[in-house]
Amino acid sequence: MAMLQGIIDIGSNTIRMAVYLIEGNHFEQLMKRKATVGLASYVKEGVMQPEGIERAVETLLEYKRFLHCFKINRVAAFTTAALRNAKNSREAVAAIEERTGIKIQVISGDEEATFDFIGATHNLQNDSGLLIDIGGGSTEIVTYRDRQIQYKTSLPIGSLSFASKYVKDVLPTMQECMDMHGEAEATIAAASDFISISEAEIVGIGGTFKGACALNNELFNLPAANRRLETKNIRSIIGNFVSDLGMTQEMSITLMRSVPERLNTIIPGLIIASVLSRRFQSHWITYSDSGVREGYIYDQIMGK
Repeated sequence: MAMLQGIIDIGSNTIRMAVYLIEGNHFEQLMKRKATVGLASYVKEGVMQPEGIERAVETLLEYKRFLHCFKINRVAAFTTAALRNAKNSREAVAAIEERTGIKIQVISGDEEATFDFIGATHNLQNDSGLLIDIGGGSTEIVTYRDRQIQYKTSLPIGSLSFASKYVKDVLPTMQECMDMHGEAEATIAAASDFISISEAEIVGIGGTFKGACALNNELFNLPAANRRLETKNIRSIIGNFVSDLGMTQEMSITLMRSVPERLNTIIPGLIIASVLSRRFQSHWITYSDSGVREGYIYDQIMGK
């Protein structure tokens, strides 16, 4: 029997809602909406501020009205790093639940990495490889062999948290890029489970990799539908958008055309991607637009 399922993903940078049609062992995404709320930027000294809670409530109430209009009663909502890592996580989530009537599941970094893996690899040909999800507030890394997870971890670095912490204006200066690079290298070097991994092709999910593909295709005259990115291009992409290196008008146009909603987070995210690809000696990244929401449906709703 066919059923409609709403999924709300409360992330560090965006809050997304998608509606899926589930029939037997298959599902189809019918539509999705996205609000760039930037919850991670409302975390001050580890505490989620009332303004952040307010923004989350406004967005969820808007989504709830939409779902109600189409009589979609099955709704699952989960949240990742921004609310998970806040010192007042429990209180903030309870306040949002009380004001919206939507039950919110706080998923751990480990669960997020698992859902990422299930969603992103379900339709991929590669049986072994490396999966990376650079989010707004955390970065999940999964290595897999013969379609089985070997190692997984969630690192406390993300595109929006880096932008909030290091970048004074919209685009970073050279010094700010170097500071972000330093923290990314130190954090990734501490993830000791991955010492033996090298020359693995990366499957990338999330907005940073989507934006990286869009910029790569625009800058290197590749088809707009291309989803493969040569990792050596990442450093030259970053170099075009450092604020104190004399960015050209042409580059400004490219950036606004390719990633209009990620102007302040794309370079911090790409710095993390650059450090990871060099750490794993990866030559190629393939972007997958399936990830945590699809993995959540397979695992939590369909029980697969």
